[in-house]
Amino acid sequence: MVKNYVLDTNTLIHDPKAIFNFQDNNVIIPFPVLEEIDKLKTRQDKVAKSARDVNRILDKLRKKGNLHSGIKLENGGILKIMTLNKNYDNEIPRYLGKSMDDFIIFYALYLQKTDPVKTIIVSKDLNLRVKADAMGIESQDYLTDKVDMELLPKGYISIKNEKLDIKKQKYIKDDILKDTELLPNMYINLNDILFRYKKSTNELIPLVVDLNTEIFGITPKNIEQVFAIDALLNPDIPFISLIGIAGTGKTLISIAAGLEMIFNLKLYKKILVSKPVIPMGKEIGFLPGNVEEKMKPWLQPIYDNLEFLFEGKGKKPDEFLMKKDILEIEVLSYIRGRSIPSQYMIIDEAQNLTPAEIKTIITRVGEGTKIILTGDPYQIDNPYLDASSNGLVYATNKFKNSELSSHVIMVKGERSNLATVAAKIL
Repeated sequence: MVKNYVLDTNTLIHDPKAIFNFQDNNVIIPFPVLEEIDKLKTRQDKVAKSARDVNRILDKLRKKGNLHSGIKLENGGILKIMTLNKNYDNEIPRYLGKSMDDFIIFYALYLQKTDPVKTIIVSKDLNLRVKADAMGIESQDYLTDKVDMELLPKGYISIKNEKLDIKKQKYIKDDILKDTELLPNMYINLNDILFRYKKSTNELIPLVVDLNTEIFGITPKNIEQVFAIDALLNPDIPFISLIGIAGTGKTLISIAAGLEMIFNLKLYKKILVSKPVIPMGKEIGFLPGNVEEKMKPWLQPIYDNLEFLFEGKGKKPDEFLMKKDILEIEVLSYIRGRSIPSQYMIIDEAQNLTPAEIKTIITRVGEGTKIILTGDPYQIDNPYLDASSNGLVYATNKFKNSELSSHVIMVKGERSNLATVAAKIL
């Protein structure tokens, strides 16, 4: 049955192509949403880029018909820009204010009363969805790019079988693992002997990395870190995602592996590091200095890990690395249009990026570059993302069947007992 889907501004900013993702239903954009899009397009950030993308899409569509009457979309749906006459002000319930959210709710309420087709508001704003429900209007989150975290593969499996002869790998693959779904570059712990599955040749590759392997002065503290380090040190796997709670070592081992591959293995030219600039709490205002100086407060966890890795070496890591042109700090807003070859990229706190932003970043990767996404999907500062809709989980899920990628979900905290317990119970 055809439905009316009323799109909130934040849904279009989250995904400018959301218009095309509602199959053969009616996609309704209230006129106040266009007003808000117009105000956002002049900002100097990723939101402005999305706003301009929305304008370009609508301008292209309007050449096919009348936006007010409705334009037939290729998927069978119809797009309409909804406007109301000036007298509608008298019809707005007194308890609705003059905020943009209230106008969108009123438009949906008006549509619900005048059109027999079922009306649903689609918004990334939890409060708007609650208010819509209170007004008797069905609402939902934008679900197209959501991934159920519970269904995301861990990236490794463990099997215990006392009768198993580990040396007979064919027997292992064809019998013991015949009922197990093995994804490319999945790690396997068979009776405490570790393998990586190479799907193209249907092989179990024994790991060279173990708990005694040292990379840039550190050794892995658990099996999860062994798996992660093996993937990080493999130049044939250009995309790595490390997902885990605070203190699991995601960032530390990513940096250590990068330094190892630059200084000792000579595989990359430099490390490029960035993260989303989203404050936790109040803004601190203007920051003076160049790009590196402005970004340093946001990247302090990176610098903390560098200090730890360079401890005892008699060098200040950031000064040493930048002097040798080995460390580059990049603002994600400036990455669009770049081609980045032969570098080791770390995007920290990637859970605060949208799927569209993650796509922008990964498509900048040039020949010979390795990119690592790290983050904790349960510690999100972006108000319109959650554990299921963020770019880190989205990209991990999309790449799970690709031989170009490997991911490890890390659950064992190693920072301290207090940090591990806090991550679980707070």
